[in-house]
Amino acid sequence: MHQEAGRPGRRIVATGVPIDCVNAAGTGSRPFGTELAPAALRDAGLPGAAGAEDAGDLDIRLVGRDRDTATGVLGWPSVLAATRALRSLVGTQIADGVVPFLVGGCCTLLPGALGGARDALGAIGLAYLDGHLDLYDGRTSPTGEPADMSMSVIAGRGPAAWSAELGAPLVGPGALALLGPRDRDEAAGYGSVLPEQAGLEPELSPAVLRDRGVAAAGQAARDQLTAAAGRYWVHLDVDVLDERAFPATDYLMPGGLSLAELGELIRPLLAEPALAGVSLACYNPQKDHAGRGARDVVSLFRDVF
Repeated sequence: MHQEAGRPGRRIVATGVPIDCVNAAGTGSRPFGTELAPAALRDAGLPGAAGAEDAGDLDIRLVGRDRDTATGVLGWPSVLAATRALRSLVGTQIADGVVPFLVGGCCTLLPGALGGARDALGAIGLAYLDGHLDLYDGRTSPTGEPADMSMSVIAGRGPAAWSAELGAPLVGPGALALLGPRDRDEAAGYGSVLPEQAGLEPELSPAVLRDRGVAAAGQAARDQLTAAAGRYWVHLDVDVLDERAFPATDYLMPGGLSLAELGELIRPLLAEPALAGVSLACYNPQKDHAGRGARDVVSLFRDVF
């Protein structure tokens, strides 16, 4: 058995989740965008750099460019199938004593993963490291992309069929830390609810994280989630990074964290025995010049694990 992060007996198993809601196409089309991320990161040395076993890729894909009339979600049947597959995988792994490490793919993976963690543990916290709030629903999302909606689903605010599938809300009071979003004004302009309107803890923007001290903010989030739920999940969307630090993603934004700051923020969260699972999302190899982004991701996880 491995000894990861100095914790004897902690077994981390990495599973690729090759999905992409931005570039979803037909079932017969070639993989594209973030669908390629698990293979590219595996070639760059992940999951070995994180001390994780490699379980290969989950056999799922998001397909379809039609927006479902009932939910407002692009490719809804495939989103539902992926959610169920991820929920089953994560629930089984945690029940078996494994720390799942999901290597995506896009943020569509999170509701199913968190649902599986909740199934196995009864209560679950969430550290959500993302440049976006992702509180759109099937009506307010400008694109219908399910990755716009992951936090809305988790909070039980819809799309209704997706939240109901998981028995949302999935996190209780105090069991959420929104770390790094910086799209509040844009989201409000499209009509998205904001965290305080959804009954969630306020987000901590990069500026707030720096004011508090990035490492101290990571420690505080760890302590908050452990106290509120006992165990917690960490989700990392690489667009929490500044567009200059990490251009290999689909929605570039200025004002994000540096790679060094991200390491300081996430290290205390991943080192804690209360960690239930980890997911990584939104790295796009087709936008990665000379593989620099993949190497940066691998170095990050080698350092923090």
